[in-house]
Amino acid sequence: MDKKALTEADIRTKFITPAIVGPDGTKWNVMTQMLEERYFTKGRIIVRGKTIERGEAKKADYILFYKPNIPIAVVEAKDNNHAVGSGMQQALDYAETLDVPFAYSSNGDGFVEHDRTGKADSPERDLALEEFPTPEELWARYRGSKGYTQEQAAVATQDYYDDGSGKSPRYYQQVAINRTVEAIAAGEKRALLVMATGTGKTYTAFQIIWRLWKAGMKKRILFLVDRNILADQTKINDFKPFGTAMTKITNRTVDKSYEIYLSLYQAVTGNEAEQDIYKQFSPDFFDLVIIDECHRGSAADDASWRRILEYFSSAAQIGMTATPKETKDVSNIDYFGEPLYTYSLRQGISDGFLAPYKVIRIGLDKDLDGWRPEKGMTDRYGHEIEDRIYNEADFDQNLILKKRTEIVAAKITEFLKATDRFSKTIVFCENIDHAERMRQALVNANPDLAAANKRYVMRITGDDEEGKAQLDNFIDPESTFPVIATTSRLMSTGVDAQTCKLIVLDRRIGSITEFKQIIGRGTRINEDYGKFYFTIMDFRKATAMFADKDFDGDPVQIYELKEGDSIMPPESSNVEEEEGHYGDDTVVFPDETPGGGKPAKYYVDNVEVTVATERVQYLDADGKLITESLKDYSRKTIQQAYASLDAFLHVWNDADRKQVILEELASKGVFFDELAEQVGNGYDAFDLICHVAFDQPPLTRRERAENVKKRNVFGSYGEETRAVLNALLDKYADGGLKSVESLEILKVEPMTSFGTPIEIINLFGGRPAYLEAVEELEMELYRAAA
Repeated sequence: MDKKALTEADIRTKFITPAIVGPDGTKWNVMTQMLEERYFTKGRIIVRGKTIERGEAKKADYILFYKPNIPIAVVEAKDNNHAVGSGMQQALDYAETLDVPFAYSSNGDGFVEHDRTGKADSPERDLALEEFPTPEELWARYRGSKGYTQEQAAVATQDYYDDGSGKSPRYYQQVAINRTVEAIAAGEKRALLVMATGTGKTYTAFQIIWRLWKAGMKKRILFLVDRNILADQTKINDFKPFGTAMTKITNRTVDKSYEIYLSLYQAVTGNEAEQDIYKQFSPDFFDLVIIDECHRGSAADDASWRRILEYFSSAAQIGMTATPKETKDVSNIDYFGEPLYTYSLRQGISDGFLAPYKVIRIGLDKDLDGWRPEKGMTDRYGHEIEDRIYNEADFDQNLILKKRTEIVAAKITEFLKATDRFSKTIVFCENIDHAERMRQALVNANPDLAAANKRYVMRITGDDEEGKAQLDNFIDPESTFPVIATTSRLMSTGVDAQTCKLIVLDRRIGSITEFKQIIGRGTRINEDYGKFYFTIMDFRKATAMFADKDFDGDPVQIYELKEGDSIMPPESSNVEEEEGHYGDDTVVFPDETPGGGKPAKYYVDNVEVTVATERVQYLDADGKLITESLKDYSRKTIQQAYASLDAFLHVWNDADRKQVILEELASKGVFFDELAEQVGNGYDAFDLICHVAFDQPPLTRRERAENVKKRNVFGSYGEETRAVLNALLDKYADGGLKSVESLEILKVEPMTSFGTPIEIINLFGGRPAYLEAVEELEMELYRAAA
């Protein structure tokens, strides 16, 4: 056997896999301890206009597990034309991502091992094929590096919950769970996990609790949340396996017979000491407390959650948040310590687990320039308006411009009509009064759908029971209504809106923490319902926070509109609302004049408001912000791959399959269908590349096909084979290069008139001769350019 002639897959099958499992299959269990060619990311979602594609996902050749969900090694394979250690850099990259202590590279001759525990005298060593370590050997080395006792090791290897469905944690959830369980097993008292919204923090918390509970290390656990809907969702979904061992603290009553307690923190605390229901438990009752969204309360020294944590100070405490709060007054890290693990919004988008987004920035003239009333001007209710310049900080707080609300509603409606009028939409307003006026304006802007179903637009705010009752329906992907929800702060956290495709910002956002939370309302992906990305429509310059050093997920696209432009992008520190508390959302009636002085708000109906600016930006395939048009971006990307026209033509003409070149460019965000819409739909991808990147005059596909026919280049072929090749030219003219290179084309009309695919190939004397003829056809198609 000539090893050099074998593919990488052959090397794995014939040499590497047998070496790992051992000659009698007793080293590593193929069914439970080995995953081969395992994708552990999904591939970034790349959005260009109406086109959505996934970039390349990361795939490890082997991931080896000591026990299910406890990975301990990765192995990268290369064919035998590479050195034995050629895959080590990739193996180390994957080992770091997957948080495994051992990395291996092999070409079938042996292994190179890299020990990442930090305890080895020499991190790298060479191994013969038969020397590949067993699971027990690797675990013993890892356990020794951690200094685990037998009891600690038993906790660290406690089984995950398995419902039999085959569901397993994503790699980053696995890392967060394993690190936390190991830290608690080792005696750590406080831990912080930072995971972006939409990455499954509650599922992660469940597996942490399950493993510590089942191992017998933690017997009574308190899980604190700050939204009632979060507690209810947790109980019936992720935490359901706890069954009768679990209870939710309600009606401020305590039953000490359970093991797992879910609680809204407001349910166990109060303004007076006697309202602190948690004190009915003894300070050592709980031995584990987990705080969800811990940035909202426990970070502040005087917060209610902080009092609970200090009371149960003997318990291990785990904080979970998407947005750790770090200010001069408030610090999560000061209390919990540095995060055990961080999985950011940027990483989630890069991995393809979170949805990217476009941003449409709309500047209104009165917001940008301010507005000053004429002397003696009165509002709707006859109140004389104070003479000063009003700006963005005043609008919808103490000055209501009716036409400003109407134009915002009109732009939202324009966007939905251009895309999908049933896309779930959240409109964030300054306060409850603003949310109600926005609801009215959207109803009036959509009279047909609002008349067809009264729930088309709903106000969902903390003071409105009917609106809050529709929150579950808004979240439910299978429920069509409500479609548009106007809100103030109630929906800024804890709303798992998987199908939300449009987030509208018409209120000022003063903190990066709240900004991240609001963005998180749209970052979940739901492929079954066509939700791959979402759009943010910003009327208040809130998205300027993209420039904040603490923001970690740039937009796909930002679009600033000018007056008269289409709403569609061209193809080129606020008080946080808790249940029962609405920040500054107090409703003020229009004619109310506190203390008999000036009114709390002026209502002005007859001042025109217009759109002044709008702009769009994109994220490229590497997550970098770009502002140029699709053509400019494509030109730059192609020129980065091919320095000149000659360099491109050389690669193109040498390629056995031209489609591979196009697929590689598409993975970098060059979308040929979108380019064709701008340049011309009749052009081949080859001509789009040459024209856009190298300023060459393009030929249509039909012109190229006709030029080949005129040259009569297939004279050496028989009559039947010439007819087949001419038919392929026609297919190229209609559908492009991909159809010619695929053997599937032989199964459709008019190719079937020549016989079955096998019969057509045999007309040429067999498959190699047929493929050679197709290659000649392609050379002739592009001969003039070459």
